[in-house]
Amino acid sequence: MVSLQLDHVFKQYGDKTAVNNISLQVEQGEIYGLLGANGAGKTTTMRMVLGLIYPDGGEIRYHGKPYSSELTRVMGYLPEERGLYPKIKVSEQIVYLARLRGMSKQDADKSLRYWLDRFEVPEYYDKRIEELSKGNQQKMGFIAAIVHKPQILILDEAFSGLDPVNVELLKATVKELRDNGTSILFSTHRMEHVEELCRRITILHRSNTVVQGDIKEIKSRYPREEVVLHTQGEVEKLDSIPGVKSVERVDRGYEIKIGTPDTAQLILQHAMAQTAIERFEIKEPTLNQIFIQEVGESNA
Repeated sequence: MVSLQLDHVFKQYGDKTAVNNISLQVEQGEIYGLLGANGAGKTTTMRMVLGLIYPDGGEIRYHGKPYSSELTRVMGYLPEERGLYPKIKVSEQIVYLARLRGMSKQDADKSLRYWLDRFEVPEYYDKRIEELSKGNQQKMGFIAAIVHKPQILILDEAFSGLDPVNVELLKATVKELRDNGTSILFSTHRMEHVEELCRRITILHRSNTVVQGDIKEIKSRYPREEVVLHTQGEVEKLDSIPGVKSVERVDRGYEIKIGTPDTAQLILQHAMAQTAIERFEIKEPTLNQIFIQEVGESNA
């Protein structure tokens, strides 16, 4: 079932095209990656999905229906910039925001306490946002986005400012929401998070879609240009093999850049003639490498 669908959506500000003819669909219970460098059109796309601004062309549908004010009850949003009021208590503003989404005060309070307990910070209930660290402010923003149990969730840099432990905590929560049927549009600069959480992606560049589809299928379109070789002993003259572009000595072996897939087998034969092989892998391109190739900058 398609929860969120964009068909040829277009947005222009004066003579600047912010989003040009983007189409995508997010299934129920899916985390969909929306990627791109700064200024590519991600934030404009998310704001159109949220109904904060309107497209100049194309159509956005939610469970097959056009936007209406009732959708605020089933949508959640975590912006990149922290949006909670610093001098107001956590409980006061998150319960208030949940009530704006249609929850009763009692249900909102119950849901907030559940998530505070889940994140092992029940003592934050009566704290002001400004009393919390940046990472914990981010967690409170995350709770504010999901406290009303949204069916469609928009996450913009959800893990920014978090230490590795809390990143894993929030990733586990996002996966749980997905498994319970929430549809999630997920934007981040961290490609390793995308590879872990998303099955399908769209990469935007200067307002246009440049890559779209299933991550595994996308990777299959790009050549495998790196060999990892771990050996018990030294391997001499790897750089003399036809097709080898570079050889880097690493712990327990070598990382070798190659020009053609056939070169990999030559490397294996060459190494086996000199020592025992512990590991041999022709690495598929990472999403970050594909991003750099298509967009021209790193987001690692």
